[in-house]
Formats: sequence, structure tokens, C-alpha cells
Amino acid sequence: MEGLRKFPPRPTGAGEMFQLFRDGTPHTRASLVAETGQSRSTVAARIEALTAVGLLAPAGEATSTGGRPPSTFAFDPSARIVLGVDLGATHARLAVTDLAATPLASADEPLAIAEGPDHVLSWVAEIGSKLVAQSGRQVSELAGIGIGLPGPVDHADGRPVNPPIMPGWDGADVPGVLHRHLGAPVVVDNDVNVMALGEHRTACPDEQDLLFVKVATGIGAGVVMDGELRRGAQGAAGDLGHVAVTGADTPCRCGNTGCLEAVAGGLAIANALAAAGSHAETTQEIVDLVRAGDVAASQAVRQAGRDIGTVLAASVSLLNPSRIIIGGILAGAGEHLIAGIREVVYQRSLPLATQHLRIVTSQAGAQAGVIGAATLVTDRFLAAHSVDALITVKEDT
Repeated sequence: MEGLRKFPPRPTGAGEMFQLFRDGTPHTRASLVAETGQSRSTVAARIEALTAVGLLAPAGEATSTGGRPPSTFAFDPSARIVLGVDLGATHARLAVTDLAATPLASADEPLAIAEGPDHVLSWVAEIGSKLVAQSGRQVSELAGIGIGLPGPVDHADGRPVNPPIMPGWDGADVPGVLHRHLGAPVVVDNDVNVMALGEHRTACPDEQDLLFVKVATGIGAGVVMDGELRRGAQGAAGDLGHVAVTGADTPCRCGNTGCLEAVAGGLAIANALAAAGSHAETTQEIVDLVRAGDVAASQAVRQAGRDIGTVLAASVSLLNPSRIIIGGILAGAGEHLIAGIREVVYQRSLPLATQHLRIVTSQAGAQAGVIGAATLVTDRFLAAHSVDALITVKEDT
């Protein structure tokens, strides 16, 4: 996978000091001397280096305690841009953001992942380039591209691994293809991990243990424990959609029977409604029926929530999260889905595990994926070693 670190940095220590600015708080030279224990000349040199690469900028003057007010410096997220990409089974969301993952330009278009990597990634590169231009920036300013895919991903090399709903994508060199199109480093992860990261950073950054559950055509979970995204040994953690539901025997596209996705996913609900005489071909059409007051659709979505709740109850006992966040298209069905989930989770889980548990819908909504994808990039680009490497390159040119 194309990495963000291309040159071994000299140990300037500027990258480590920069981490103090990541939360946006301005600092004076004196406050940095006190906080780092470094000499004033060392701190001044590091501020100069960080300013030279554009990561810091003057932020006015602090309150004077006598004499001339000291100058302050703060993180400048406009120094570079990021392209965040969230691909689902039938949609694509893209956003160009700054280094604080604030969207500058975005697009939300229907796109079938089954079209294959050549078509989809060429389209992503084309739309991404247009969004960069729309934001008034240049492709050369990209710090990187983050992309979430609706299937298992080998996090080490960014390639999909036997993704059930992505024909033709197994082993596809997603980072290499996008790098050739746009010339920027690429980070790839499962779409639900990306959404969990986006939700965590924007809506509940102080929450240490949570599950983000995406309910759409497929069902999956992103696991945040001790404040960090947990992917598992091969990146397959959180694959709720293929946990067996007791008593269910519906065939699943993964080859097994009774999987949660085959019972409670968008396609399963659409099939159940069709059998009952209601018409809904897509997950969004199911949501539209629920919002229109269709009784059969509302009942089907609530039952799907109960089925999801049976699997989540086991997850609550195993992981003891303090929050479960429900996202994805089907979360737009309102209280019907989440009421079914709560009904079963609170009934089946032990009181100690649910004592402080909150089950809520996503606050970041449709933006969770692109914000999380952008955050994958910024976390790497702004890491201490990467900042030191950026300074080294600047000094050598």
C-alpha cells in the first residue's frame, strides 16, 4: 500500500511537539517551554519548522501579564486537503476536507459496487478531481485519500478479501489504482470501521468503548475499545452480518444459512414485504414506506431490529460497550428499528452490562463515512513521525 512516510526523518522532535496542537488550542512559546521542558531556542526552532511546512500559523496574541503580549500559534488545517470516499453496495459519497476533516466540497451519487474496481475507482478519481477543483484547491495538495469499502479488507495492504457483495474485487489493488489516478497516498478500510471512526471523532470523542452498527443492504459493526478502532487479527472484527440467528435458515449470499444479514438486512426486508404485497426494491424505499406510515413496512423493520438485537445482546455481554450507535440507510426508518434493538438487548443482557448502555442513532449520519475516511488519512499524515518526515523533505529541497 502506498504509505504516507517516504523518507526517514531526522529526529527533530517537532512532530511530537505538534501533537499538542492537534486539538486546535493555540499555544505560546512560553507555554510550550513549560509543557515540553525544552529550551526556548529549541521550541522556537520547532515552531519555525512547523510553520515552514504550513502546519502551524500565527493565531494572534495572548493576554499580556505585563509587557508585550506574547504571540500564539495554532494548527492550520487548511495546509493540505484530503479526499474521503465512502462506498456502499449501491451508493458513493465523496468529500474533500481539510486536515481537521471539515468538508469543503462533497458529492453523493448512486453507484453499484458490483460494476467492479476498474469502473468504480475510475469514477472515484474523476469525481474526486472535480471536487478538489470545486473546493478551489489542486490535486497536488492532497495529503492522501481515505476510502471505505463494503466488505472485508486486509488493512496491511488495503486489498479486499473475498467480499460477498463485491464481485470482481477480491485482491484488487485499490491503493495502487487510486494512487496512479491521483498521485496521492491511499488508506483503505472496511466501510463500517470508517463510519465508526467518523462517528467517534465527531459525535462522541470522549467515549472509550462503543459499537457502530451499519444497517443497510448488509449489516456490520465497527468496534472502538479503549478509544481505538479494533480490527482483529485479519481485519474481520465486527462482521455481525454473518453471525447466525437462532432458528433462521434463510440462505445468505456468503454461502451459509441463517446469517443476520439474510434475515434482517435491507434485501431480506424487501423480500418479506414483497411476499406481503408491498413493493420496495431498495433499502431507501423501505425507509420511505415506513415514513409514509406503511404498517407492514414498520412491522418488518421492527422485527429486523429484534433480530439485530439478539446478536447485539451477545456483543454487549462480550465487549461491554457504553454506547451502541445505529447508522446506515435503514437507521432513517426512525424509532421502529432502534426500538426493536433496544427491546431485545435490554431484555437479554445482564443488568451490569446495560447499566449505563445507551443505544442511539448516528449523529454524523451520512457524513460519518467520508469524515472517517478522511480521518484515516489525517491520523497518518499528522502522526509525529510523518510530520518529522515532512519537515525533513522541506529542509532537503
